[in-house]
Amino acid sequence: MIVMALDHVRDLMHINSITQYPTDLLTTTPLLFFTRFVTHFCAPTFVFLAGTSAYLSFINRNNVSQSRSFLIKRGLWLIALEFSIVNLGLFFDLGFHTFLFQVIATIGFGFIVLAFLLKLSSKTIGLIGLGIIFCHNLLPLIPFADGSMIKALLSPFFATALFPLTTHTNFIMGYPPIPWLGIMLVGFATGKIFTMAGEIRKNVLLKIGLSALLLFALLRFINIYGDPSTWSQQKDGIYTFLSFINVTKYPPSLLFSLITLGVMFLVLAFTDRVNNRFTKVVSVYGKVPLFYFVIHFYLIHVLMIALMFSQGFNWSELSFASGTFGRPAGAQSGVELWAIYLIWMSIVMILYKPCLWFGKYKTEHNSWWLKYI
Repeated sequence: MIVMALDHVRDLMHINSITQYPTDLLTTTPLLFFTRFVTHFCAPTFVFLAGTSAYLSFINRNNVSQSRSFLIKRGLWLIALEFSIVNLGLFFDLGFHTFLFQVIATIGFGFIVLAFLLKLSSKTIGLIGLGIIFCHNLLPLIPFADGSMIKALLSPFFATALFPLTTHTNFIMGYPPIPWLGIMLVGFATGKIFTMAGEIRKNVLLKIGLSALLLFALLRFINIYGDPSTWSQQKDGIYTFLSFINVTKYPPSLLFSLITLGVMFLVLAFTDRVNNRFTKVVSVYGKVPLFYFVIHFYLIHVLMIALMFSQGFNWSELSFASGTFGRPAGAQSGVELWAIYLIWMSIVMILYKPCLWFGKYKTEHNSWWLKYI
């Protein structure tokens, strides 16, 4: 949750975020690349642990019907939240000229699909998830005829796309739901790991993480399958390494999933049962993830507008309907990367108290609506 905010601050406030993609090796710098790359670990971890939490909730309820009902309701709620409050916080566009299907909606979609798979064994659900993760990169290799109905129907579920709804409104599939569904299903199937005894759990997490990273290195070195973009020799060793780890997030390729989830498993292994002042502070944000996710967008966006005013722009110059978050079109705006880090740390600190308050409120109250926030 903390690292995620760095990427969103960069998106909205970095001086080159509108014109420069941070993982484009022709224009990026190593620091800018890693500022983006480190945030790659956020979304797959969210989606994986959403599946894990669904498993733990399911075994606690021990009732398929109740669990299915909850997952469907929560899934529909997350999709509705995405296209209303989250999209508004992201674009600040009261006209809703852009509807963006991103991580919150894809988790909602995954919950709904998972709800109808609950009667299957965890092993079967896990195998379905692994099948999706390992095989969805084959879809572009299938020679569908141009304009075929099957391709038109399947593509939005597997690949990013833009669909004009009206002359002024677009729907953007930013997080194609099927590849992310695979990650959630694997998260559900491996939920039983978190019920194991401490030392056994740590060893299992460590073995899975190392195996995933080893497989990533092997497949990436072979450079044939697992990601739509291959790596290549660059101008020096640093940029060649960047090319090697520069994997595709939209949609999450096999290699993207292996490196991000592999590191996630290692972090879970090495932080298992660690309980100190740092983990207590960090857990404040983790206990109220959806609350934090929503309000951090609004805080970042308010600060971005304040930044635009401080740089001499007026309200009429801000462009909210164009998908640039309000940044003035065609004008130089924003701040350098070092300032992005300062703003990011400030935002995280500002949100500590609200998250602490809401976390305590959730533990002290048992209202039904709190389960959805």
